[in-house]
Amino acid sequence: MRAIGIILAGGNNKKMGELSQKRAISAMPVAGSYRGIDFSLSNMTNSQVKKVAVITQYNSQSLNEHLMSSKWWNFGRKQGGLMVFTPSITPNNANWYRGTADSIYQNIKFLKDSHEPYVVITSGDGVYKLDYGDVLEYHISKKADITMVCKKMPAEEDLRRFGLVKLDDDSRVVDIDEKPMVATSDIANCGIYVLRRRLLIELLEQCAEEERFDFVRDILIRYKNLKKIYAFPLETYWSGINSVASYYKTNMDFLNPEVRDYFFHQYPNVYSKVDDNPPAKYNPGSHVRNSLISSGCIINGTIENSVLFKQAYIGNNCVIKNSIILNDVYIGDNTVIENCIVESHDTIKANMTYKGSPDDIKVVVEKNVRYEF
Repeated sequence: MRAIGIILAGGNNKKMGELSQKRAISAMPVAGSYRGIDFSLSNMTNSQVKKVAVITQYNSQSLNEHLMSSKWWNFGRKQGGLMVFTPSITPNNANWYRGTADSIYQNIKFLKDSHEPYVVITSGDGVYKLDYGDVLEYHISKKADITMVCKKMPAEEDLRRFGLVKLDDDSRVVDIDEKPMVATSDIANCGIYVLRRRLLIELLEQCAEEERFDFVRDILIRYKNLKKIYAFPLETYWSGINSVASYYKTNMDFLNPEVRDYFFHQYPNVYSKVDDNPPAKYNPGSHVRNSLISSGCIINGTIENSVLFKQAYIGNNCVIKNSIILNDVYIGDNTVIENCIVESHDTIKANMTYKGSPDDIKVVVEKNVRYEF
């Protein structure tokens, strides 16, 4: 594919609450064995985008460790490869990234040193499959300046958490409303863009000259009447992780057999860093129904409609329902957890009860007493 890739993975969202205290949103665990950024990286390599830059900033240690080896996504090649860009102080700049456009501008050398005519820009917190080559073909056929991937959202979604767009009959974008108080459209911006590399350089340099820093507000919205911006319709599954509720729902969606089959069994594959863990162990007396159990888990209790990430330990007579248990959690005997997200590396003492509700998911964060000295 005649394009380079940029994955924006440096932002933070206060709606994630305590879940973003340890890690960037792009590093959030998804579907038992993946991270949020794995889906964008897999789409890049499956679309034959050979050269990809990941831009990180907020709480990036976990994400940087995950990206330490590019071989998991097949970027380990002589030409191209996977690069991670973090903020750096230079003689001409001492600022952190001040927005999405500024984060790309501070790494504009990556754009100028490349030779591919097009750029694919995507966020690192979307869960989806997409051949960016299809978007590029659509972009060329429409003779667009910028193409943005959009999805028509179901009525039950809280549309206020998305950037919403309005289209004319030819799918050209006529208005963009970024996370409005009142939704006036049901077409969401998926945060995936295709445009010419030279145009992007020109727009970024103009933004920098005027001290404008945000890609959506200062490029898309500002130029919507000056540039031809078209919407590519995404018909398959897509979910954006930008709140506790959306993170919970995304993981619960993987309990749907159709969603699991789409991501786990249908071509192309989704790739991730692989840990050397043993298979999950189900001891006598354990009961598991409609749940995802990851490698390294030890199950002694009852698990229903839940997602357990790697190396979770569930004690005797425990009941886990409608919950997400993140990596390396120890849950003591006789504990009840319902409608909760248990943060990674937690130690839940025996005989505890944590209950949220379907409309108010409880985030459980407990001190890890296993490693105290």
